[in-house]
Amino acid sequence: MSLSNLDFDYLRHLVREHSAVALDAGKEYLVELHLSNYVRQIGFDTIANFIEHLKVSKFGDLHIAAIEHLVNYETTFFRDIYPFEALKDYILPEIIQRRQSCQSDKIKIWSAACSTGQEVYSIAMLIREHFPMLNEANLQIVASDFSNKALTRARNGIYSPLEVRRGLPANLRKKYFHSCGNEWQIDRELSNMINFHQINLIKPWSTLPFQQVDILFIRNVLIYFDINTKKDMLYKIKQVLHPEGYLFLGGGETTLNLDNDFERVQLGQAITYKLKS
Repeated sequence: MSLSNLDFDYLRHLVREHSAVALDAGKEYLVELHLSNYVRQIGFDTIANFIEHLKVSKFGDLHIAAIEHLVNYETTFFRDIYPFEALKDYILPEIIQRRQSCQSDKIKIWSAACSTGQEVYSIAMLIREHFPMLNEANLQIVASDFSNKALTRARNGIYSPLEVRRGLPANLRKKYFHSCGNEWQIDRELSNMINFHQINLIKPWSTLPFQQVDILFIRNVLIYFDINTKKDMLYKIKQVLHPEGYLFLGGGETTLNLDNDFERVQLGQAITYKLKS
């Protein structure tokens, strides 16, 4: 049975209210694709019955689970390689040199909307490979997501053979992972570098453990928001970004026509954004 317009509108409102992600009209088939197996697993005969239960229930775990199944968590190791090359060749060398006269000030990196962790572990591997002088005394890495389900996977750092084949060089897999049954688990050396926090980006960022972020990865997030939410997000970014910090957005995202306080900077093949002086 196809999803009714009323049920689809309910889910669109639910997802929009709690994640700011906009489900496009005409994408009912995606809802059915992502929810069908889940609703059967938890004892509902149809998606319609599941949605009816959500409608009459107080917001809770099932509502959160529905949102988590409908929001895109697509990610890979070293996704869109150019930002990582810019981090290695330009940004970290510059910040390290700048901080030599202020050794008490840690370099702060935030992977926002980190999903299941591949992005932030890619950052950690890059740092271990090329900047071994960075450690807990002079570096702080935070990764966040609104989904506890995604964060649990990220903290555990366990990935399928398919996931480790997507973007992860074989030499890094051998060096920083160990086999865990039929899967691969990140070594504790890397997972200990990262502090994971639950942060819903459309809510106050009160649990972010630092201000003055030097490097902010918030990629492939704005693309799912309406214009006003994008503007709100960029305003909040300005409040936490170091005056000389770097912002990475997704390949199809920009601050252009949204916030004039940012300037576009090209580093090698990568596009990043900085606050105007």
